[in-house]
Amino acid sequence: MAFKTLDDLFAEFRADVRGKRILVREDLNAPMEGGKVTDDTRLRAAVPTIAELADAGAIVLVLAHVGRPNGARDPSLSTALLTQPLAHVLGREVMFVDHYADPTALRDLQPGQVALLENTRFSTEEEKNSQSHAADLARFADFYVNDAFSAAHRAHVSTERLARVLPAFAGRQMQAELDALDKALGSPEHPVAAVVGGAKVSSKLAVLEHLVDKVDHLIIGGGMANTFLAARGVDVGKSLCEHDLVATANRIFDAADKAGCTVHLPYDVVVAKEFRPNPPVRTVNVHEVMADEMILDIGPAATEALADVLKTCRTLVWNGPLGAFETPPFDRATVALARTAAALTQSGSLVSVAGGGDTVAALNQAGVADGFTFVSTAGGAFLEWMEGRELPGVAALG
Repeated sequence: MAFKTLDDLFAEFRADVRGKRILVREDLNAPMEGGKVTDDTRLRAAVPTIAELADAGAIVLVLAHVGRPNGARDPSLSTALLTQPLAHVLGREVMFVDHYADPTALRDLQPGQVALLENTRFSTEEEKNSQSHAADLARFADFYVNDAFSAAHRAHVSTERLARVLPAFAGRQMQAELDALDKALGSPEHPVAAVVGGAKVSSKLAVLEHLVDKVDHLIIGGGMANTFLAARGVDVGKSLCEHDLVATANRIFDAADKAGCTVHLPYDVVVAKEFRPNPPVRTVNVHEVMADEMILDIGPAATEALADVLKTCRTLVWNGPLGAFETPPFDRATVALARTAAALTQSGSLVSVAGGGDTVAALNQAGVADGFTFVSTAGGAFLEWMEGRELPGVAALG
C-alpha cells in the first residue's frame, strides 16, 4: 500500500516543522518489574523517529499505552514510569505531561522538546475510537505520526482515529515494518517459504489458509504439526493434537495442492514420555511413536531436509517455533533451522522476515535475531498481517 513517511513530512512541511506539535504514537509497552523496565527493546525502536523530529525542531508529543487499565487510572501502569528509561535511550530530556489533568500544558513546550503523555488507555474513549476524543487531542497538534505497527491491528483513537483528523505519516519503525512485510508476502521474490509453528492449529488456522495461496513451501512445526500428521494417518501417541481439526488439516492439504504449495511435515521426530527439561528422549520415524510418548521436536534428518528447502528459496517468513523450544533439548530444530536461515540471509541469497513473541525469543536463543533481514516485535499485528487482514492503523495511513 502507499503511505506517507517522515520523508514526505519534511518534503512538504520542512520550513514549518520547527515549533510544530507532532503527536507520535509509539509502542512503549515494555515489560516491567517493580516499576522498572526489564527490556528496553521497544523503547530503543522508538528512538529514530522521536530523535529525527526533535532534531528538526518539532515539539514531539509521544502517545503510548501500558497494560490494560480499561479506562481507569492505575499508578502502576502510568507512562510516567517510562519517562527516565525513554530519556536514557534517547540521550535527551523527556518530560512527562498528564494531558488528562492539564491539557493546556502541551502549549507550553518549546521547539525540540520531547514530552511523554499519560497512558492513552487511561481514557475510556481510547478503545472506543471516539471521534470527540481524537478532536480533543488534535487541538494541540499539527501532525500525527504512527510508529507503532505492533498496535496497528487496534482501531483506537491513538492508533487509527487521529490519522483521520490530522495530516498523517508513518514513523521510521512503522516504515521499516511495512517495507519488510511487503518484501515477505506483498511482492516477494519466489520461491517463498513460510515456517509456521505453535501449539495449536486453531490459533493459526487463518494464517495457514491464507499462506497456501501465497508461498511455495509451507513448513509446519510445533504441536500443530501433530494434527497434520494425524490427518495423514500417523499415530502421534499422547502428543498435543487437535483430533477434531483433522478434517480442517485435510482441507488445507487440498488447498495447498491446488495452489501448488508444498506442505512440509517432519518424518523423524524427538519424543519423550514426560515433558520436562532433559528427560530421556528418542529420535524416531513418525510411524514409530509409541502410545505413551509425546512428539516434542522435529528430528535432525527432517531439520536438515528443511535446511535444504530454504537453500532453494529467495524469501522466508517465520512465525512460531518448530518444537517446545523453551525446554531443552527440544529447541534443537528451531535453533538449527534459524541459524541456517540467518546464514543464507547474510550471504545475500535469502530475504528473511520473522515476527511474534515466541519467534523473537527463539531467534534470540539461537543468537541469530540480528542475522535476519527483519525481526518484528509485533505479536497480534504480525499474526493478523499473516492472515491477510487489513490493519486499521496501517489502512488509515493510506
